[in-house]
Amino acid sequence: MNVTAPVEVKMRRIAATDNASIASVIRQVSAEYGLTADKGYTVADPELDELYPLYSKPGYAYWVVELNGEIVGGGGVAPLKCSEPDICELQKMYFLPAARGQGLAKKLALMAMDHARTQGFTRCYLETTAFLTDAIGLYEHLGFEHIDGPLGCTGHVDCEVRMLKML
Repeated sequence: MNVTAPVEVKMRRIAATDNASIASVIRQVSAEYGLTADKGYTVADPELDELYPLYSKPGYAYWVVELNGEIVGGGGVAPLKCSEPDICELQKMYFLPAARGQGLAKKLALMAMDHARTQGFTRCYLETTAFLTDAIGLYEHLGFEHIDGPLGCTGHVDCEVRMLKML
């Protein structure tokens, strides 16, 4: 008889003590997919090791995902820099393999967009790269539409897939 232990999944707002763990997740997933800092991906973001202070600002929010007490993913939303004030950006959605295929990214993205609506945003923007096909499929399923060019000034120059959704 096989007995599997129950998996405890928790999704919660980021805390200051989570900075190192979520930065490690982002670096691991980035390395897995070849998303290097020299090409302007998230691993080059100057605030990567200090996400809590960034996402504690008004209009910003970030959630971490825990499996059995270990941070295995996260994602957030923030005002889109250098853009119209009603546009937010879905940001830093990264999940370790243990957290994939369970609907956690969808749940987190929906939570982030709900939060954005309560903050007065009417559009949500995101950038990704073409070889993250699972992520693109999720975003399309959530109603994001491909757009021709970048919005704002994210600094992610190699993210050639840009998408926008009306909230």
